[in-house]
Amino acid sequence: MDQSATGEPSPDPAPAAPVATVDGPRTLVRVPGNHLMADLLGPRDEVLDQIETAFPGTTISVRGNEVTAVGADAPRVGRLFEELVLLLEKGHRLGEPEVRRTIGMIKADERPSEVLTAEVLRTGRGGVVRPKTSGQKRYLDAIDRHTITFGIGPAGTGKSWLAVAMAVRALQRKEVERIVLTRPAVEAGERLGFLPGDLMAKVDPYLRPLYDALNDMVGSEGSQRLLERGVVEVAPLAFMRGRTLNSAFIILDEAQNTTPEQMKMFLTRIGFGSRVVITGDATQIDLPKGQASGLIEARRILSEVRGIAFTAFDSSDVVRHPLVARIVDAYERHKPREH
Repeated sequence: MDQSATGEPSPDPAPAAPVATVDGPRTLVRVPGNHLMADLLGPRDEVLDQIETAFPGTTISVRGNEVTAVGADAPRVGRLFEELVLLLEKGHRLGEPEVRRTIGMIKADERPSEVLTAEVLRTGRGGVVRPKTSGQKRYLDAIDRHTITFGIGPAGTGKSWLAVAMAVRALQRKEVERIVLTRPAVEAGERLGFLPGDLMAKVDPYLRPLYDALNDMVGSEGSQRLLERGVVEVAPLAFMRGRTLNSAFIILDEAQNTTPEQMKMFLTRIGFGSRVVITGDATQIDLPKGQASGLIEARRILSEVRGIAFTAFDSSDVVRHPLVARIVDAYERHKPREH
């Protein structure tokens, strides 16, 4: 329990209690311990300003360690401050992205403290992998509960990175014996024949994002040892034909660039004790014009199959620069209608 300035235990935060007033609903939140107030409001009240901008119909006032909200969104603002206090007590920092995502979850009637504090993996570099959005949390839960999970959405939503984190966790827990990372060797405007070197040298650039994610999880030396021992295999999708993959965590990245035949071939490689994650962005298909995407067809055919989960991401799940989310939204508004 936190200590007050007098050395006495501070009371637990009182629940937000809406009370009807002439000005609209009123919610009072008492923050336990004055030491939290500076981080809660932010330098130069930046966090407070961000919250007031997000809830323009509500007036927020601060007195000592009490925050009062009055207006139509007062109950939500109260819950928001309570959630922010819980995050601070668990060691989270409240930067602009974290506050923005927390506000979004509150508006969606979700619990940020449950989403943002879920720990997936401690990396070799001392970091902690956690979901940063509710969409990411649903994705991780789906991977935990299903044999095959599809993660479909725009760039920057953490689909591949989180899949590699879950694969490393499964390996560390001895739930699988190896990790297989694969993707189709298709990119916009380029062909493998124009690249120098043998086949593996040609496909290496296409697999680089998966190498990078693995390095983030176990460090470059650790990933090199896993690759040398064959515990982690990184290969183009074409190398999967004719194989049966048992006791493996298999990740198919950039699946929008598979053909329907390739997707069926890949899905039928799955053996006993294996788990599969398939990621892709349906708006970034680089197949020849007129060629159907295996990812799109799989979503249509397999959506009702037991044991398979589909998680959809959108711009609210983008965890890169905020401008990326606005770019995704702009392209979504201007994409041609599907016939």
